[in-house]
Amino acid sequence: MPRQVKPPRGVPGFRFAGVACGIKESGRKDLALIVSDGPAAAAAIFTRNRIKSPSVTAGMQHVRGGLLQAVVVNSGNANACTGPGGLRDSRAMCTETARHLGIDAQRVLPSSTGIIGVPLPMDKIARGIADAAASLSPDGLQEAVEAIMTTDNGPKTAAASCRIGGRTVHVAGIAKGAGMIAPNMATMLCYVLTDAAVAPAALRPMLRRAADGTFHAITVDGDTSTNDTVLCMANGVAGNPRISRGGEGEEALERALTRVMKELALKVVADGEGTTKLVEIRVDGARTAGTARKVAFTVANSKLVKTAFFGQDPNIGRFMMAIGNAGVPVVEETIDIALGGVKVVRRGLAVGTRETAAAKVMQRPSFTVRISLGMGDARTSVWTSDLGHEYIRINSDYRT
Repeated sequence: MPRQVKPPRGVPGFRFAGVACGIKESGRKDLALIVSDGPAAAAAIFTRNRIKSPSVTAGMQHVRGGLLQAVVVNSGNANACTGPGGLRDSRAMCTETARHLGIDAQRVLPSSTGIIGVPLPMDKIARGIADAAASLSPDGLQEAVEAIMTTDNGPKTAAASCRIGGRTVHVAGIAKGAGMIAPNMATMLCYVLTDAAVAPAALRPMLRRAADGTFHAITVDGDTSTNDTVLCMANGVAGNPRISRGGEGEEALERALTRVMKELALKVVADGEGTTKLVEIRVDGARTAGTARKVAFTVANSKLVKTAFFGQDPNIGRFMMAIGNAGVPVVEETIDIALGGVKVVRRGLAVGTRETAAAKVMQRPSFTVRISLGMGDARTSVWTSDLGHEYIRINSDYRT
């Protein structure tokens, strides 16, 4: 499971708020604001689902210029499948936020998460934006992360720091997500903030590369939602020499971003709806990285494999079946599989004497499945969860 660390308080030059405005019937916090004291370099990655929330559509338009100053997020309502009115509502959220902050509405990014197909209650959201703007604080990050949660069991935060040009640079991130998680992200929102000075042209590829090994390498149920957003804002308050693409400081900042995003990504999987296991699927010996990735995700998304994880059953037939379903050339006689170091398949044949030891590995909350294809040098890792009764219970009555 992801390591437990002290939650970050914030990032210099950013203020936060989280309030309850009545979207959620439970009365829990459901509207968050994240505000930079000045315009910040910004880059984002959004869902690849062809049916997108109007909040995503508006966000894609606003981040295109590479500068943002605020994020407004509502939870409890995804503002998806809401037609032209949904886009008007997303833009109204930005306009209302900008009015209270005294900034340009084009520099506000909207996000929504929750139930699909229901129009936003704009009167409640307007009051929530006013309340949040009035309660912004440099120490309000925990309130903000609580306000973006839906079926999450708890807040997800991470932090890191590095030295660039003799200055300490801070990075902190918050995320929500527990189901509908797939490599194209999912009903997953993530906001990574840094006080580094970096050009938008350098931040965009950094964020993409960091996402490839983190949020694009996780799956809970294989489903991709309509609202996925991973946003990074860099306000330059640290005072380091401005990082350009390929310039000094780029590698250090990218490492810090990747560390924060990986910690958040693993927390998302570990908190998957009904999850009891966090499992790394490590594939090596592949001909190409693409082949390794296809095999890894086919195994990670297999419902039979995931239920075997839940049942702690080292059924090698399920792993072999999934490998063969990946749609890439494999040779049965060269495949080895190990569970937490316990070899259960050697050259395509079951190692029956190790089943008891393998079952003990699967009793752990976290373990690795290593699949060696014996065909080349390429490798990859992805992270997945099990699938059990609780996932079905949560998703069968989510709206009721």
